[in-house]
Amino acid sequence: MFYFCVIFTCLVFNALCDEFDGGKAPRIVLNDGNKIPAMGLGTFLGFDEHGVKKVGERESELPATWALNSGYRLFDTAPIYRNEDQIGLAVRNSGIPRDKVFIVTKLDTHEQRTVIPALKRSLKRLNMSYVDLFLIHFPIAFKPDSDEYDVVDYLDTWKGMEEAKRLGLTKSIGVCNFNMSQLVRLMANSEIKPAVLQVELNLNLAQNQLLNFARNHNITVMAYKPFGSLFSSSSEAPPPRTNDPILESLGKKYGKTAPQITIRYLIQRGVIPIPKSVHKERIEKNIDVFDFELTSDEMDTLDKFNKNYRTVWPSFWQDHPYYPFEQKDVPDPNIFHGGAKEE
Repeated sequence: MFYFCVIFTCLVFNALCDEFDGGKAPRIVLNDGNKIPAMGLGTFLGFDEHGVKKVGERESELPATWALNSGYRLFDTAPIYRNEDQIGLAVRNSGIPRDKVFIVTKLDTHEQRTVIPALKRSLKRLNMSYVDLFLIHFPIAFKPDSDEYDVVDYLDTWKGMEEAKRLGLTKSIGVCNFNMSQLVRLMANSEIKPAVLQVELNLNLAQNQLLNFARNHNITVMAYKPFGSLFSSSSEAPPPRTNDPILESLGKKYGKTAPQITIRYLIQRGVIPIPKSVHKERIEKNIDVFDFELTSDEMDTLDKFNKNYRTVWPSFWQDHPYYPFEQKDVPDPNIFHGGAKEE
């Protein structure tokens, strides 16, 4: 029965399973020929009253270790997360060969003029010779060690990304938080097409137009914030919550939790979810989603939760010429400066 499930999963996702991988998620072929697991672990701990949360001793290493033991083989980190060193340590201590673990890190907004040195600093923190995927974290740039905007054309930054791939410092390159017009401009002026686009995508924010565009151009979409408002206590956030009758009914049918149904929904849309958790049981459950399939009618039902509702909307940056999202009449407080918390 287990063997049947493995074969079934590979066929459903048009992916490649690696019998020596040891992971639960099948691998998807990117447009550059490299393979990426169909699901991973997000590692950003979020914000507190001081801004980006400081990472305590083993606070990221332990969840990454639990994830590796549970069959995760994809980890998403970034310099601003302040945990590249802990993710690298977890991978080294796992005993799993480096080439079986897919590491994603990003180019910081303060380093868009110095792509190669920035990546080398990340590699030093990770204690690795290469990453599997290097992403421009945001089209917006800031001057080094400053909150002052820097207008760096992302086309120039992308040239540095292409060079990083040519040098073998990263196997694949891509972007985060780029909108469709920015992607069009980037592809029209680049030698190497982005392999991955990482954006917020969940039941509340379907990103249908952007997702269709990416599919048409063979760009794989990775979803941060894959649970949307599932765990939100805000009255302004749209449904569903974990106790939603629809999710509970599907969970009962398949013997799964509401978060598992949500993750499965995204995977069947061809999206790579990277749910974040620091709880061992949740980490283990989140990846246990490759033994069932939602029907087309059930997918259509879940589609109806879309309200184009963003949980990540940094409108405090909207004066920057490369800001990629919708404008607000009154921008929100800058959560990087503290005093405000991300939902």
